[in-house]
Amino acid sequence: MAEQNIEAKLKNLLKQEKVQLWSPPYTDDDDQPGQMHMQELAQRYAPVLHLSVTELGGALESIRVQAVKRGKRNKMFRETSVATLELLLPRDSRKNLKGRSFLQTRLDVPLQQLVQRIREEFDLQHIKLILNGRTLCADQRLDEQGVKNHSKVMVLKVSDSEQMNKEEQEKKEQNESLQRTQKGFQILSERDGSEDPESVPYLEIADQKGNPLKIPHHEKKALILAMGLHERGRALMKKQQYDSALCHLLQADEQFSKCGSALLASVDNFSVLQLDIVWCYRALEALGCLEDGRGRLQRAEDGFLRCYGEQQQRLLRIQGNSGREDVLFLRLYLLQSLLSYIEGNDAQARLQLSKVESLYARLCPDSEKMAQLMALGFTEREARLGLRACHGELQEAALYISNRQQERQEVKQRERKKRKRRMDAISTLTELGYSRRDAARALHLADGNVDRAYNILLDSSQPESSNNNLEEGVGLENIDQLLYLGFQRDSSEAALRLTAGDVQAATQLLLDNQGVLSPELLSQPLSSLSSPSSEEPSTSSTTPEESELVNEVLEDIPRHEEEYLDVTLEEEGQLIATLKAYLNPGPVHTI
Repeated sequence: MAEQNIEAKLKNLLKQEKVQLWSPPYTDDDDQPGQMHMQELAQRYAPVLHLSVTELGGALESIRVQAVKRGKRNKMFRETSVATLELLLPRDSRKNLKGRSFLQTRLDVPLQQLVQRIREEFDLQHIKLILNGRTLCADQRLDEQGVKNHSKVMVLKVSDSEQMNKEEQEKKEQNESLQRTQKGFQILSERDGSEDPESVPYLEIADQKGNPLKIPHHEKKALILAMGLHERGRALMKKQQYDSALCHLLQADEQFSKCGSALLASVDNFSVLQLDIVWCYRALEALGCLEDGRGRLQRAEDGFLRCYGEQQQRLLRIQGNSGREDVLFLRLYLLQSLLSYIEGNDAQARLQLSKVESLYARLCPDSEKMAQLMALGFTEREARLGLRACHGELQEAALYISNRQQERQEVKQRERKKRKRRMDAISTLTELGYSRRDAARALHLADGNVDRAYNILLDSSQPESSNNNLEEGVGLENIDQLLYLGFQRDSSEAALRLTAGDVQAATQLLLDNQGVLSPELLSQPLSSLSSPSSEEPSTSSTTPEESELVNEVLEDIPRHEEEYLDVTLEEEGQLIATLKAYLNPGPVHTI
């Protein structure tokens, strides 16, 4: 890391003085260094950077060699269209390599061809390639995905290629982890709570107090998938499986991009995700991802400002305190300090690190106070978060934890009452001869109103005998909304009939079928809700495979809503000590 710091400072000095090391008099015609002029530069810059002439001369020569090679690679690309990519390999693959790793390739070839070459040349098996924080697709060409000459491509090892035969099945399962996670949360995101939650679990988006939020269906679907992938990634981070964690986090980032900007501005999930991605870069020592990391930290800081307000005033109004969220700012400032140091900006690195140390001293809980709170029956997490929220005040922390416990109990009681009202309403409708599944679906469409649900069930059983019935059941206003979105009238009317007049569901149905409904769909009853029937269908339409996937991903959902704030600060403390050592005056440190 110190080498990158010195190199960045030197490049800034060379740029300011417009020194071109790849040209005479610093490089001869045979690409050898101009010794006298290079020595003069080293003697001039050494006092500025507080380094010996020998140390600085070696750093200058390294930069010169890189510049000469880059010029040759540029010429090769112009003449042959063969690009040079810098590979940011996994840590264990870099151990036996000296310097950076490069690979030449044309850009009009599919990514799979590049992946195969990397596997062969670096003895890697299950890998993913990342460019600027995006996972590259194996079936697309390099140039179609923004890969250019001199692009830095991060190589993630998804599974351990060194394990032998008996581990093959485990490797396969690990490699499929991301797909299983996506599928599980995809199933959950498509559930709307219209079935019995006891047998068919579904997820609900809630605010800081646990109150459900009303979110458009398509945004809720993307948000659930994004948050689920994020939680899976965080679970892998806790196990220090940073390669797999980063794959999940980058997929979550793609899903968040499908959510509206207004929604993302009101929650901190997206900003926390940006922090987690850069934290993985740090753990993987992927210092070449500097540019992407800097952009993500800026997005995180902007997001926290929008969500929490200036000086966290909005957070204070909502929660009454901001101590718990300070751990997010500690990690933000710490990563900003790290990147500033790598960029050669020691002054900015020290400024950010001073903020970090101040927060660190305040957020590290007193072990004696922790023990006293735990002796009162509180958990370690509750004690740690309580002390941080109350700035270390023991009595206030005990009261705060008790109040939070009571708030959570009240939320659970409201949920139980809501569920009881819903089950009673379903029973009322089933007594009228409708199936439990249809009754549950109608209640969902009617936002829990029994009378409206009954009317929906009645409308669903009316024959399609005339345009009047169509207009009454489907609604001209609803048809106009779909026509405004660009769908054809016939398809719009059919979609509304199939969804009992639910505009959002009809829109999604048309989008899923590219605006044209198949004969199989049109041959179904006029509504997904059937008329009264003595036959009782199953309350759950899930398959055993779906249930297994759902239960698997539900294990990653934290049982405590503030778990993402419960950071022990052990890793942060180690990085603080490392940065302080690098920033202190003295000899150059090496990793």
